[in-house]
Amino acid sequence: MALTREEREAFLAEPHVAAIAVDAGAGRAPLTVPIWYQYEPGGIVWIMTGLASRKNELIKAAGRFTLLVDRLEPTIRYVSVEGPVLDTTPATREQLHEISARYLPADKVDAYVDFAWKEHGANVIVRMQPEHWVSSDLGSV
Repeated sequence: MALTREEREAFLAEPHVAAIAVDAGAGRAPLTVPIWYQYEPGGIVWIMTGLASRKNELIKAAGRFTLLVDRLEPTIRYVSVEGPVLDTTPATREQLHEISARYLPADKVDAYVDFAWKEHGANVIVRMQPEHWVSSDLGSV
């Protein structure tokens, strides 16, 4: 059964690891890889990725991407959201901390942020406007 707008937005706002899919060009299937993301109901989706990464280059070329999040328990549920890129800006240390705190245990965040800020190179924030949604709760199986 499809989720209501409120249900799908609340589900997307939970800290799931998403699969991002973006057009990879002629003769290639879409690039699909796991990624951390941030979202608040009614807002925009944002991701952080390397400035020189293949993901960033493909997103720039395509101008849009899709995120898919799912879970298996207590019921099988998924939300897929797709839309245009609003902007791409240099990532800040504060944004790295925010997204890291969403996914990592509190006692690991500061050490990870220190490491990632020094070792991962320049990152960007890519903001996407949710435009098309597909969602379902398949119930207990």
